[in-house]
Amino acid sequence: MKILTTQLTGLFQRINKEEQAIEDTARLLAQAAIGEGRIHLAAFGELEAVAAAALNGPETLGSAVRYDPAAELSTADRVWILARRDEGDSLAQELAGRSIPFAMLTAESHGSEAADAFLSMKIDKGLLPGEDGGRIMIPHGLGALYVYHAVKLTIDEMLAD
Repeated sequence: MKILTTQLTGLFQRINKEEQAIEDTARLLAQAAIGEGRIHLAAFGELEAVAAAALNGPETLGSAVRYDPAAELSTADRVWILARRDEGDSLAQELAGRSIPFAMLTAESHGSEAADAFLSMKIDKGLLPGEDGGRIMIPHGLGALYVYHAVKLTIDEMLAD
């Protein structure tokens, strides 16, 4: 259990180093909440946990809706792409081509030149050694929820000012 706690602490410290990316994401998404736009959550795989928390959790994200490819997006809207690695790349390219501002969070190491705000958690392997010599426990969802709450708190602070 101590190894797990140490590994999770290291993960959270790494995420804390990405403070600026969290602030950039919050600033971008807050623009929709301040204006007449919506925050569209485009979540893939286990990062759906963020959309569930933002839409149905005890501390929902104001102005947030689940991304619908058929929805008409305006320049007042913002999209937050949440993906393990590259599942959101085609959506990112589409949004960039349409000049729709968006933020992107990836669980594994990945990059995006097109995103207005980008954060990669770089969780590329499991945190604990497994019995077979491999690594186990890959907390993509847990890390993404941590980032969500950091972004939400920052948005709430911005909107309170």
